[in-house]
Amino acid sequence: MLKERILDRSARIGVIGLGYVGLPLAVEKAKAGFKVIGFDIQESKVEMVNEGHNYIGDVVNADLEKIVSDGHLRATANFDELAGCDVIAICVPTPLDVFKQPDLTYVINSTENVAKRLHKDMLVVLESTTYPGTTEDVMKPILEETGLVCGKDFYLAFSPERVDPGNLRYKTKNTPKVVGGVGPESTEVAKLLYESVLDAEVFVVSSPKEAEMTKILENTFRIVNIALINEMAVVADKMGINIWDVINAASTKPFGFMPFFPGPGVGGHCIPIDPFYLTYIARKYDYHTRLIELSGEINDSMPEYVVTRIMKALNERGKCMNGAKVVMLGIAYKEDIEDMRESPALKVLEHLEKNHAQVSVVDPYVSEFIWEEETVKTVNLTEELIKESDAVIITTAHKKLMDYPMIVKNAKYIFDAKNVLSKMGIAGENVEVL
Repeated sequence: MLKERILDRSARIGVIGLGYVGLPLAVEKAKAGFKVIGFDIQESKVEMVNEGHNYIGDVVNADLEKIVSDGHLRATANFDELAGCDVIAICVPTPLDVFKQPDLTYVINSTENVAKRLHKDMLVVLESTTYPGTTEDVMKPILEETGLVCGKDFYLAFSPERVDPGNLRYKTKNTPKVVGGVGPESTEVAKLLYESVLDAEVFVVSSPKEAEMTKILENTFRIVNIALINEMAVVADKMGINIWDVINAASTKPFGFMPFFPGPGVGGHCIPIDPFYLTYIARKYDYHTRLIELSGEINDSMPEYVVTRIMKALNERGKCMNGAKVVMLGIAYKEDIEDMRESPALKVLEHLEKNHAQVSVVDPYVSEFIWEEETVKTVNLTEELIKESDAVIITTAHKKLMDYPMIVKNAKYIFDAKNVLSKMGIAGENVEVL
């Protein structure tokens, strides 16, 4: 029955969590013709969705307005409405605690909410990134406490989100999907669901564990290679070598090399977090993931390294960091978006303030942010601000809404931690590159 309802678009779909993953997913399912209910504990998000007001960069405003006005998408904070859904996708945060251990509180709470309303022929899919075993060892027992049996009475699967905020080519709609269900029936139903929504291949793996591990491998690959190039950048600077020229030259090799780029650290909802799910669960199997943890250490050291480089440059110009006026260009973790999750720019700010610099933050995409339990407003980019500064740091490679020619013309010293000026063909004797 559920397969038929998916095929004729009569299945009712619930999406728990209306953030960077959940809202785009809910929108695509609604655009595919399904009636979708978004669930979130934040009333502000619920109200914005129901008013057709978008707050996620990867969602097209007109799409959201249309599907809301057509009645294909609505939001609620009333989780009793889960009982009326045939399919439920869980897209909630899975953060790390201060000890870099996974916090599954949101996943467990969501699963318990589903369990209270679980009915026969329901499909539950977890999309939140987590360690291998979560779907089967954490979620399945909670759902089966109802007396319903997975694979017989209901279906359970894991399908990792692959959201890349700001990516102009790949969105939720056209990004290939990986699905692993608890048993062949769950896998088949979950695969059919995503094939009914996406314009991309749906790749099946043998169980949820393989699907969970897939996401971790993808981002572990990235954190390790970013750590490698960050370490190469530090060594290259000591040797008087331009690492960016080296990367460009190495990239001419048509095989056996993939370029990664140094920076002030790693940010976003995936790379700084996902690999540490594996380090956590690996301890259960008496294995220490040394390479992952070392990569984390190297990347975590980059904000302090950036500030040390700036301190050295100021000293050479007869200026100490204590009391220096420093302008940070960018607080978001990635160019041309407002997303600040795990942004390394925040760590740069922390080290600057520890050294008593007077910091002003410019970010055309972020009007304000919470810092040290206080609201900090970003400032407007002006010629006067740049002229009065002792140092300017490019911490985010925003390519839009930044007047870089004006900045280079008026700044005493610029530290380009993202090499954005060179990429844009802007040069200056006052520019130093990571």
